[in-house]
Order: sequence, then C-alpha cells, then structure tokens
Amino acid sequence: MGDQAAMITAILQSRLARTSFDKYRFQSISETLHMECKAEMVTPLVTNPGHVCVSDANLYFQPLNGYPKPVVQITLQNVRRIYKRRHGLMPLGLEVFCTENDLCSDIYLKFYSFQDRDEVYRLIAKYIENHIAEHTAESYVLQWQRGHISNYQYLLHLNNLADRSCNDLSQYPVFPWIIADYSSSVLDLTKPETFRDLSKPIGALNKERLDRLVKRYQEMPEPKFMYGSHYSSPGYVLFYLVRVAPEYMLCLQNGKFDHADRMFNSIAETWKNCLDGATDFKELIPEFYENDSSFLVNSLKLDLGKRQGGKMVEDVELPPWASGPDDFLQKCQEALESPYVSEHLHEWIDIIFGYKQKGSEAVAAHNVFHPLTYEGGVDLNSIMDPNEKVALLTQILEFGQTPKQLFTTPHPQRKIQKLKSLSRTSSHSTSIAESPVSPNEESFEDLTEESITLAWNNIAKLKLDTQCKIHKEAITGIAVTCNGSSVFTTSQDSTLKMFSRDSKTIQRSVSFSNMALSSCLILPGDTTVISSSWDNHIYFYSIAFGRQQDVLLGHDDAVSKIFWQDGRLFSASWDSTVKVWHCVPGETLSNKKHHFELLAHLEHDVSVNTMDLNAANTILASGTKEGTISVWDVTTATVLHQLPHHSGTVFHAAFSPDSRHLLSTGEDCCFKVIDVQTGMLVSSVSTEEPQRCFKWDGNTILSGSQSGELLVWDLLGGKVTERIKGHTGAVMSMWMNEQCNSVITGGEDKQIMFWKLQY
Repeated sequence: MGDQAAMITAILQSRLARTSFDKYRFQSISETLHMECKAEMVTPLVTNPGHVCVSDANLYFQPLNGYPKPVVQITLQNVRRIYKRRHGLMPLGLEVFCTENDLCSDIYLKFYSFQDRDEVYRLIAKYIENHIAEHTAESYVLQWQRGHISNYQYLLHLNNLADRSCNDLSQYPVFPWIIADYSSSVLDLTKPETFRDLSKPIGALNKERLDRLVKRYQEMPEPKFMYGSHYSSPGYVLFYLVRVAPEYMLCLQNGKFDHADRMFNSIAETWKNCLDGATDFKELIPEFYENDSSFLVNSLKLDLGKRQGGKMVEDVELPPWASGPDDFLQKCQEALESPYVSEHLHEWIDIIFGYKQKGSEAVAAHNVFHPLTYEGGVDLNSIMDPNEKVALLTQILEFGQTPKQLFTTPHPQRKIQKLKSLSRTSSHSTSIAESPVSPNEESFEDLTEESITLAWNNIAKLKLDTQCKIHKEAITGIAVTCNGSSVFTTSQDSTLKMFSRDSKTIQRSVSFSNMALSSCLILPGDTTVISSSWDNHIYFYSIAFGRQQDVLLGHDDAVSKIFWQDGRLFSASWDSTVKVWHCVPGETLSNKKHHFELLAHLEHDVSVNTMDLNAANTILASGTKEGTISVWDVTTATVLHQLPHHSGTVFHAAFSPDSRHLLSTGEDCCFKVIDVQTGMLVSSVSTEEPQRCFKWDGNTILSGSQSGELLVWDLLGGKVTERIKGHTGAVMSMWMNEQCNSVITGGEDKQIMFWKLQY
C-alpha cells in the first residue's frame, strides 16, 4: 500500500512540477500576480491537487483534473474570515470563508509546506479589516458569559478555533450529547437528571465500563490510553449523516453500507450504546442542534439494509417526547440553551478543548486517547519508510483527531441572571409581560437597577455641566458627600479641598504635609474624610470640627490608594504591600483618636499602584507598577491569582457590578478583562493611548484618557462608540454616583469637571 501511494504521489508531484497556473484564467488583464504554489483542495474524504495563485484581487485554485470546475475563484474583497488549520495533525491547512457565521467554508486548502501556507494567509489577511488573527478563544469567552452569543454559537467558535471543519471529516466539529432521557413521553428540562453529566467524557459515564477500562489502562505498557476509539472520527460523522451523504459512506466502506444493525437506527439505541458499548464513545455533531432535520429522514429512499428482526432501515427512530424530526431538533436546541447546560457547559469544554485534554488532568478525568490522536503525537516528516508513513497518516485521518487545545486553565462558568435586565440596545423599560415581578411587587431595587441600565445605555449622552480650576497640580482623588452638595478633592499640590457644588466655591483647603496626596474617601455619616499621602501617612480629617483628627503611619513608602468598608481600612502602597486595618472610630474612645489594628498584610513583589474590592468585600484586586494583577481572598489573606497581564504600570482596576469579572488598564494601552473565579483572561482591547481611569457596568466602559478625552467603549465589540472632549491633560480620577447619571472628573490640568447625563 505504501509503495502504491508513493508511486501515485510521485506521478502527481511530477505533473504539478511540469504545469503552472493558467494566467488566462485571471478575471482581469490588469491583475498582478503576488504568489503561486502547489496545494490540494480538501473536501470530505478527498484531496484534489492543483495550483494556488494569489493576485492583487483574487484567490484562485486550478485543480489538475478540472474538478469540481476548471478554476475556483474567490474575490479577496469578499473574504470575511480565514483560519490556519492542521491537516493530518500538521500545520499545512488554510480555510477561507466569505460569510460571517456559516459553518461551511468557501475553500479549504492543504499546502505542501507551512511557509507557502503562511504566505498565502498573509496576502489574504491584509484584505480583511478584522482578520481572524485578532480572534482568540478567550475573546469569545466574555461574549458567551454575558449572554451575547448562545451556547451553540460559542461551541461553533471553539470548534473553528480548534481546527474543526466541515470539509475535513477527520476533524469535523464536535458537539456534546446533552439529553440523557430518551424514554419519557415529555422532556422536562427543569430536572437535572434529564441531562447527561457534562463533567465526564462519554467513556466515563458508565462506572462499570469505566472500571474495566481503568484496570486495562493500569496494566497497559507505555504508551497508555484508556479508549481504543475516539469520540469524533470520519466513520462516526458518516454514521450520523449517511442518509444525506451516502456517497461518503460508500467511499469509506469500499462501496458498501455498514451492516443494517450497526446503522444509525434509533436515537435511544445510539445513546444506550454510547453508555454501554465496549468501544463506542462518540459525541454528536452540530447538525443535532441546527434546523435541517434531513439527516434523520431517508428521503432519498436508500436501501440501507434489513435488520435482524426483518425491519428495513428507514428514518431514524425518535424518542417519545419528539413529535417529529423538526420537533426533535427544536427540543435539542432548547436543551442546549437551557439554564442547566449553560451552567455546566464549561465542564465539557475543559474536557474537549481545555486543561483536562492532556497530561495529568486528562488522566484524572479519565480522558486519555491514543497518542496518535493528539497534536505532536507523531512527527510524520521524520518517518522515512513510505509504508509506515502511509499507515500512520491513514490511522490519523481515519481514527479521529483530538481538537487543538484552546485553554490550559479551568474554563469560566456561565451564570444565568435570575432577573431579566433591560435590553442593551433599547432605552425603554421592559414590558409588564416580560417583567419577572408584577408592577405591584416591583421593588425599589428593581427600579434602581432599571435606572442604572438606562443610564449606561445612554452614557454617550454625557454633557459637561460645570468646570472649575481648584488646585495648583494634578487632581488625584474625588469624594462626594451623600447629599451631593460637597466635593472633596486631593491633589499632587499636597492639599485636600472642599468644594461647594451649589455656590461653586472652595470652602476649605487643608494641607497635612508638603507631599502629594494620592486619594480620598468619606466615611459613612459624612463626618470624616480620609486622605492618603506620598509621605507614607493616611490622614483623618473631621469635617464637623474642621481639623486633622488622626494620622496613621501605615507604610514605608507612598500610599497610593485607600478603601473603607465595614470598619476596615484597606491601604495600598509603593512599599509593595496592601494592608487591611480594623479601625475603631475616635468618638468611642476616651482620647478621641482612632484605634488601628492590622488585620492582614498582603505582600507583593513591587510597588502597588491601585486596588479594588468586590461587592461582598471578600475579594481584593491589586495592580502593580510592573503590570501584575493579583486577586486576593481577603478572608484568608491568600492570593488566588497572580497575572502578569500588563507591560508597565497598572493605572486602574475595578470589579464588574456582579463581581464576576475584573477590568484593568495600564500604560501599555490595553484594557484587560479576567474571570475572577478562574483567573482566565477573557478579553483584551487595545487603545490608541493609555486610559488612566474608568467606570464600567460589565459591558460598557467610560474611561478617562491620557489626552483628556472621555471615551465610551463597547467592550464586547472592542471599539470606541463615543469621544467626549474633556480635559487638556490626562484624566487622573473619576467619580460616578450610584444612579450612574452624574460624573465628576479630575485632570492633570488642575480642573474638576461636572458631567450630567441628558437623555
């Protein structure tokens, strides 16, 4: 077999070498040739050799045998997506799409060298405004978590990024079995037992079978594997699709259909065999969650054989809860998008695309397949024996291939919001029919949430109300009393100032030392202002008595940021620490001084420049001058994640309102979003210039830039939606009220600006 394949390959290569692309096939005589090389067009089970040509306007493929047509031509301006692919576990493939969302591409090419592949990719990519190099698996995580794309769409994106393609049956997109109940007359999607356990691979769902497989695995010599067959292979794909693509099955099976009893006869039987069969571990394909049910119906009237009981193989037998093929697919879609699956799908992703795919985690998860199914499992270029090479390549293509690993850390969970929030695209409130509570039961909190959502939907309509120059140097902190009448600001000019919004005058100016002040806050009750200073101290100022009330020498270098929560003071410093203090207010002690007790000491490697607390005050995030984001469990004073996400100083970091995500910005001109639970980077957005401070609602960002503008960002779209002219220098600090309709900014230009939302 190897000699025959080698001979055919030699003949093809000789013919390719003696021919070239026919330039008369160009669409225009003015086209300029950029590159020509040899390649093969990949279609299911067949690769067709020929010549690839890239001009300044088109991509051409001219097959040697003239099939499916003399020349395949794709206009570069129409290309929307391109993906580099593995083919036969080697980095030689390139897939081109002229649509945004279609599952099937316009052409799939396999090159003879990765250099040719990469050059064609480069030539095509420059025609695409947002080409696929900008899309990573992480870039879709946040969209999925926030509900902007469905479970189905997210799985399609992951398959695409993991080199799965409809043109390559050995790497066909893989989807999970979701439903475990195929006997009930009614499908109840509210019961957990209706669903398959998504935390385990198919082979581990049946404990008795798994015990046998593990025993065999333990006794097996290296290289070990638990499963003798894969969860996705050409044979399994065609098992499901035989009724719509019989020619592929006949090609794979040497001109014959499989035995009638081994055909795709029944959904329930297939699921049972996947649970109990000694060698059957297959997952599903996307078609089970789409709208075309033709693969379940023998509309071509194929003679697929007669089963042992004498029954002819016709349409696929459906479970009792499905009234027909279309209803079956509809219920599968509903199951895939159900709350249970949304909250557990990340567990299946860990197994198929994530950190449980390889290594010790794969062993612990009972997820180990034959070494040849993994990328890097064998180097075909190092094998000289043609027989061995053909045998290995055939095994790789026919046995099945494990998807490219996309994640190396646990995948974040998608949590379903219990209450329906306002539409991100509408400024109108939800209708009574959509509302989760009746109008009579609607609480103040619900109304507040709606008003906040409404404000963020209209944040681009922020208008400047007043501006005042009140300091001699840059403004570093802003705090506002509960009634909004008094504004306190700190500055690098070393002063704390109290500004009246009504009279627009400075009412007090206090200097604690000759060093810059870095931030300020007002204690509950509006009686005390706390300021942090570059002189290592934290100052307590009594508003009522108009004097310094207390001072805390808490650090060995400048204090960069302070927070107050439930009688605890959090202080970040350039001395590489964040400290947590328990404070007993001065009024309760005879000496009128605060009493400070150090509760926690969070040690960092370098200076801490910023920090934030989550809503529950249990998680603290800090950002350093060298770009590291650290996430801490405050209750145990232990670090949960340490992430070197920025190059240079982290200017600002803040949790989302639901505390699930952390947004940070730094001097590297990037916004970074991490999932707090897992530490995974789920979004990265480049900015033209550094953004010094911001407020955000989890989807939209209002940021203050280095040049003084206020920018409104669509985080999921990764783009600026509005630019608002503001300061003449960097925006150094930003305050926003609870209703999110009033903003105050402080700038390098020594001014404070008051902004109001005007609907």
